[in-house]
Amino acid sequence: MANRRRGEVPLDLGGRRYTLCLTLGALADLEDSLRAGDLAGLAERLVAGRPRTGDLIALLGAALRGGGHDLTDGDVRHLPLAGSMEALVTALGEVLEAAFGPEDPENPPRPRGDERGT
Repeated sequence: MANRRRGEVPLDLGGRRYTLCLTLGALADLEDSLRAGDLAGLAERLVAGRPRTGDLIALLGAALRGGGHDLTDGDVRHLPLAGSMEALVTALGEVLEAAFGPEDPENPPRPRGDERGT
């Protein structure tokens, strides 16, 4: 079962349940595979709103491996979608939000500044 507090997101594909999670290792692998240069470049590329299919495969592969599944990007290419594209895109959006968004949407982190609150 996926633990949302740890950034895990469930995804059902082809009748099987997977857990997606972007760990630091998964993000490093994703930076390399997408040649993003750095974490900011990776985030910019993934949230630009026009991902390539290869980007989705790399992101899904990294998130699956981060979630504990031993799948290569080649394996990911063969996963059945069968009407699951919307669920896939939603789950990938959620895993990106967990990795790059505020920890708690109701209490986003405050800007760093003077400790006295000024």
